[in-house]
Amino acid sequence: MTIVEQGSGAAPQAPDLIKDTTTQSFVKDVIEESKRQPVLIDFWAPWCGPCKQLTPILEKAVKAANGKVKLVKMNIDEHPAIPGQMGIQSIPAVIAFVGGRPADGFMGAVPESQINAFIEKITKGVPGIGEPDIAEILKEAEAVMAEGDAAGAAQIYAEVLSFDAANIPALAGLAKCYLETGAIEQAKETLAQVPEAKRTDSAVSAVQAAIDLAEQAQSLGPIGELEQKVAANPADHQARFDLAIALNAAGKRTEATAHLLEIVKRDRKWNEDGARKQLVQFFEAWGGADEATVDGRKRLSTILFS
Repeated sequence: MTIVEQGSGAAPQAPDLIKDTTTQSFVKDVIEESKRQPVLIDFWAPWCGPCKQLTPILEKAVKAANGKVKLVKMNIDEHPAIPGQMGIQSIPAVIAFVGGRPADGFMGAVPESQINAFIEKITKGVPGIGEPDIAEILKEAEAVMAEGDAAGAAQIYAEVLSFDAANIPALAGLAKCYLETGAIEQAKETLAQVPEAKRTDSAVSAVQAAIDLAEQAQSLGPIGELEQKVAANPADHQARFDLAIALNAAGKRTEATAHLLEIVKRDRKWNEDGARKQLVQFFEAWGGADEATVDGRKRLSTILFS
């Protein structure tokens, strides 16, 4: 049974993407609105032939942008003050406002392809209608995961993947969720969806390391038996090494670190520096910011350089 279930919701409604403005409403319609999303202001006049060519193309491109940008039109014959202040000397003239300020623009009846490229440039990173803010959703998933709710985090990662099936952080996150619930095979299947070129991504390699450790731990005996072996013979480095892996699989990172450090202290060269190498794999799987990683690196450095 999967920990991910599909959800559904009502389709979002399109906002008022295209409108006319006046000198009085310019600040509200353009400057203030552009603090929420990019706004194009189209300066035109009824007598302007190129304006009549450009405006329909502009409107089509804005609608196709799926809510990422708005179009505001101003008749300069009826409202000359704003174009005068902005130094508009010929029309059609289109100015893009972003964050309350003019950001870019063009003049003349340019081709549709150029308009589309212009809109794509000024809306880069802006979510459209119904498109989630991926970065915010990923942060939410990480927070839920940090609270120990793997199933809840999995639902959120799946939501991201429903919009972007190749999102690397979401694939790695979902694989980690499966791993946390003991579903190793599902974790491996999820991670297998990551393209080969992205396998070196830190989030991906961390989950892969964790999967490798989980599989390694499956072949070991119960923790109690391994602890008895170490207690009976503290110099049994293999038993201590196996115990560290089993403890890590049980979520006991501090204890796992301590046993590997003990091997390093007793016999640095054992198993071709195996204890130190295993610690490095632990650190990669846990992540550089994890408390166990930070503390373990300090303690390892103290032993190696004392």
